Amino acid sequence: MSAVRPVRRSLVVVGAGPRGTGVLERIAANARGLDGGSGSLDLDIHLVDPFPPGGGRIWREDQSPLLWMNSQAQDVTMFTDDTVDLEGPVLPGPALHEWAGLDGRVFPDRRRQGGYLRWVYEKAVADLPAGVVVHHHARRALRLSGTRRGRQQVWLEGRPRPLTADAVVLTQGHLDAEPDDEQRELSAYADRHGLVHLPPDFTADSDLSRLAPGQDVIVRGFGLAFVDLMVLLTEGRGGRFEGDRYVPSGREPVLHVGSRRGVPYHAKIGYDWDAGSGDRPPLPRFLGPAQIDGLLARASGYDFRRDVWPLVDKELGYAHYHRLFTAHPERTAVAWTDFEEKYAAAEPLSAELRALVAASVPDPADRLDLTGLDHPLDGVRHSSPEALQDALRDYIGADLDRRHDPAHDPDLAVFLGLLSVYGQLVRLGDLGPWWHGFFSYLASGPPGPRLRRLLALSRAGVVRFLGAGLRVSAEDGVFRATGDTVPGAVLEARALVEARLPQPTLARTRDRLLRALHAEGAAATPTGLLAVDPADGRILHRDGSAHPRRFALGPHTNARGAGAFTRPRTNSPTFRQNDATARAVLDLLRALDPSPAAA
Repeated sequence: MSAVRPVRRSLVVVGAGPRGTGVLERIAANARGLDGGSGSLDLDIHLVDPFPPGGGRIWREDQSPLLWMNSQAQDVTMFTDDTVDLEGPVLPGPALHEWAGLDGRVFPDRRRQGGYLRWVYEKAVADLPAGVVVHHHARRALRLSGTRRGRQQVWLEGRPRPLTADAVVLTQGHLDAEPDDEQRELSAYADRHGLVHLPPDFTADSDLSRLAPGQDVIVRGFGLAFVDLMVLLTEGRGGRFEGDRYVPSGREPVLHVGSRRGVPYHAKIGYDWDAGSGDRPPLPRFLGPAQIDGLLARASGYDFRRDVWPLVDKELGYAHYHRLFTAHPERTAVAWTDFEEKYAAAEPLSAELRALVAASVPDPADRLDLTGLDHPLDGVRHSSPEALQDALRDYIGADLDRRHDPAHDPDLAVFLGLLSVYGQLVRLGDLGPWWHGFFSYLASGPPGPRLRRLLALSRAGVVRFLGAGLRVSAEDGVFRATGDTVPGAVLEARALVEARLPQPTLARTRDRLLRALHAEGAAATPTGLLAVDPADGRILHRDGSAHPRRFALGPHTNARGAGAFTRPRTNSPTFRQNDATARAVLDLLRALDPSPAAA
């Protein structure tokens, strides 16, 4: 009588972009402990994504070479190092610049990053134990069913039978969303009056052909989505740059851009840390694990503005002044040791702290003012749109000069402080869009050359600035833009572009699987993200229980990490989350009865 073969275990990963690839890499790193030393493991891993594994939709190699990353090649890695606090094995690997043979300070195009991610995916597959087979399904996942104790069924578009899984990991990444009430009204108005309205979307996938040459276009949003829009509608239509001058092709629309702040994100810092003139700030100092533990232990919960933001402000201030006092003592009035002692004793955001800084740092330009940084045009008024163009060009030029001048390297210390703070705050889960927007505005802006080209486009009249407090209305058959910076100025246009990503809420996502999960009882965070257990990524239900076989990670969840990939040697929360989830999945598979009767 022949022996009964054990049932092959099955794992389904929905989303084969960078986050899914990162989980796969961690599964490969941790899987050796599951094979009992035999060197083999009976496991099928099904990757479900209509786009190629590795890069997925956002980082696919099939996109315009004009679109760059907003990170330097040396700041992008998919591999763990000895700074990462994780239980699984550390398996070092090349950062993007090492893999591609690039100067580390280059900002690569996204196709190059897509190639790197594809290579990381292929390496992870090759590193899996014998007996593990990876299947890619170039389809969308539509539905997830199954009991809490039994195997799960993942239904795919165009397939009559589901994939059967012992565990499911949802790593869909950035998601499309149904329009909110305002966007629906604007689109309906545009349809009725023959206008163009492009709602929030991934710029590379938007139908920009609807924007005619020479057409006035109101653009709401001044972040990274705007930068992509600017590139595709200028160089992407045949324009070119000759030094600091833009030579139009004649096919460009005129982009009138404004936002809440009215300014672009700060440029990436264009110099390296000079270790010879001072140490890095010792972080974390005022916002570390102990402070996060205290916030999580509060029976009444915590409020971001009341309880968290003061700690953020003090931590970033510490990073700033540590660098200023140790590297530029001639710009301070007291010794660092005296300042540090008093700074540590002062309450965050207190009058005492403000007085200490004022007495110790003579030049107001050397003091850190996060509120002023967040609202640079508050109270600024100009008499005409033309006066605003000149003033904002001066502002952007000054920002570029500062971000490339090591004399202002306390800015780099604040950047390092932001990375430290972000890594701590991920333990608090969903903090809402404001914090992530503020972080991106200060720490994740465009490369300097992008803003230099923005200035050239402004001088050429292809881009015009609308200022802060932008408001858009639809009336009299057109779109109208007004704002706070030029009182009384009104711009009328027949096209409106929302230059921002959709908000990935469960209520409005176009991902049918996630919407069905939410309808069936999966919990949402206060801002509408999929709620998961921060310890291992298990999906939470509204009764507070965690599903034993379903996991999720990424920007559609409160386990968003620090992005799909990370800077080397920063103890990335993304790596920590990926490792914890991979180990939880493998522990689950190890605990299952391998006999056919148990399947």
